[in-house]
Amino acid sequence: MSESVTALFESLVGAEPPHDVPVLFDTACVMGGSIAGLLAARVLSDRARKVVIVEPDETPAEAESRSGVPQDQQVHTLLPAGRLWIERWLPGVSQEAQDRGASLVGPDKQFVGYDDIRQARDGTDHQFLAVGRPLLESIVRDRVTALPNVSVLRAQATGLRYGDGAVAGVRLAGPVPGDGDQGEREEGDLAADFVVDATGRSSRLSNWLGQDDYDQPRLERLASPVNYATALFERPVKFPELEVATVLHLFTPQYPSGGVSVAAATAIEGQQWLVMLMGYGDNRPGRTTDELRARCAALPGILGDITSGDVTREVVTYRQADSRRRHFTEASHLPARLVSVGDAVASFNPVYGQGMSSAALHASCLASYLDGFADVGEAATEFFRLQQTVVDAAWAVSAGGDAARIDAENGTEVPKEIHRQRRAMERIAGAALVDPDVSRAFNNVSYMLRHPTTLFDPKLLEKATAAAERAAEK
Repeated sequence: MSESVTALFESLVGAEPPHDVPVLFDTACVMGGSIAGLLAARVLSDRARKVVIVEPDETPAEAESRSGVPQDQQVHTLLPAGRLWIERWLPGVSQEAQDRGASLVGPDKQFVGYDDIRQARDGTDHQFLAVGRPLLESIVRDRVTALPNVSVLRAQATGLRYGDGAVAGVRLAGPVPGDGDQGEREEGDLAADFVVDATGRSSRLSNWLGQDDYDQPRLERLASPVNYATALFERPVKFPELEVATVLHLFTPQYPSGGVSVAAATAIEGQQWLVMLMGYGDNRPGRTTDELRARCAALPGILGDITSGDVTREVVTYRQADSRRRHFTEASHLPARLVSVGDAVASFNPVYGQGMSSAALHASCLASYLDGFADVGEAATEFFRLQQTVVDAAWAVSAGGDAARIDAENGTEVPKEIHRQRRAMERIAGAALVDPDVSRAFNNVSYMLRHPTTLFDPKLLEKATAAAERAAEK
């Protein structure tokens, strides 16, 4: 195990806002006003006299879906690592979300298991926030834009402007049609001393860099098509002891898959259950409420009961073809004063719930980079090194699991070391069902509180093996 990587990861999870720090920039620009961009803007608000968030979508006054976030009507949870970081930097977000109907879920209020086997309690009190994505984004946006030096400019970023090997501004297209604008709409350039790309999976930054004779970060894709079907149901006081139910389906004979690999229900605002079914590849979990109900009724656990209530929003589907990451650490020629965060760097299979917490930890990387008094006149190599620690951790959990499934389906020959690591992960995941200590270690990694390397501790693997043998004897 690399102690340095483990310690670095945990320091990023636990980062506190700075006090009495010098201002480094006159104007910082964040391209993209979703969760990743908003949290980057919060970090920059301590280091810039003015922070401008450039966002093409009209910002809704209420908690509503946006066209720029096509997945925002699907299930979202804010994992403990992301929630704790956001609470330190934007105090009161969790409480406000609860006041508006979201659920702060501890281990006593959740069922997480494989088929009808519940994962062993891990003895911790880790809490995550079950909330509709539009509501959480609205709360975070209101808090960040209430800062006196942060504003939103409704426009479309179309490129970068440079000077002396550094980014000097952002090119804008406009006017953008629509009402309810925040800030001015304009066409031309926005001068900036530091720029953050937070424009999501469809980021054009690599193309811009290539056109401007800089290196294009290598794009890695893992074809892992996932299909979501999500609906909202009334949540009567029927299961007061439960606020989250997640069932990872193992296609056992007594429970035909019906195209479903994962089923989840979360108690969100409006006294509603948000119910999601997910299938891989050609397995589609359905497009209608009747199909969703039928599949839930065939699954173990209480999903059938939860979906028996009245529908408050019909099924919304979502498909994501692959997981992606852009390897900025491999690019040797990049302009200074430029970083990229969130899905613009790495986007994963959303069923693992890592997106918003990864965005928070990318913002933590930005804070660590700037608080280390980095030479901002040079390319942000140190920032991308820090960020790679976070991306590697999330990629190992989600993309690693998907790669194992794909290799098994295709009969792919896997290198021995990778095969060994995957077997160890499978052993730990199985042992987490029956052993509290293994469950705690597994959850700490799943919740992004600890680095995945902690799971390869020899003592933990020995305990996992013993737990698996005990389970096999039953």
